[in-house]
Amino acid sequence: MHKKKTYAVFGLGKYGVAVAKELVNHGMEVIAVDKRQNIVNDAAAFLPVCKCADVTDSEVIDRLGISEIDTVVICMATNLESSVMAITLCKEAGVKTVIAKCANEMHRKIFLRVGADEVVFPENESGIRLAKNLVSSGFMDILSLSKDVSIVEIDVKDDWAGKNLIELNFRKKYGFNIIAIRHGERVEVSLDPSAPLTKEMTLVVIANPAKLKKIK
Repeated sequence: MHKKKTYAVFGLGKYGVAVAKELVNHGMEVIAVDKRQNIVNDAAAFLPVCKCADVTDSEVIDRLGISEIDTVVICMATNLESSVMAITLCKEAGVKTVIAKCANEMHRKIFLRVGADEVVFPENESGIRLAKNLVSSGFMDILSLSKDVSIVEIDVKDDWAGKNLIELNFRKKYGFNIIAIRHGERVEVSLDPSAPLTKEMTLVVIANPAKLKKIK
């Protein structure tokens, strides 16, 4: 049996609440955190684990047990300094995936530089949509072309590593087409189907998001 993934959501504004509620609705274990007691009191009515704490304090990060969390979503885009500190502390604590909401392109670059694994713009990415992506086998929706077709990023799974695109035959098995492969900042669109995949790669695919739920 797979261990259930754990999440923490920092910042309980409209976006953070939407992320946390959707994750909880999908049966995920979620720690929701905000430093405003009145916000925490309100959110406690529908979020099982709600804490009032300052996530820019390393002792608070330790006390909350953030090092044991799989994914932290930082939703404090209006406060650059606090977001940067929270990202840094989470990565220092060993959190595998840190996703941060940003206010503009400059902030996006800063968040990536200090260690964020993904950065989302709230005007382009609703909190509910992000949460659904997180619980749907770990893929990240880049662009929705229609209700049934999106361009998404998928991390290379353990059992895909070392195999090539011909062997894996994603189109037949999962019903999606690979349009690019990303290696860090470098993106390849001229693909060699005989080249083996590695864990460091991210696949950029066009697919029906519902079909991606088949991926384990």
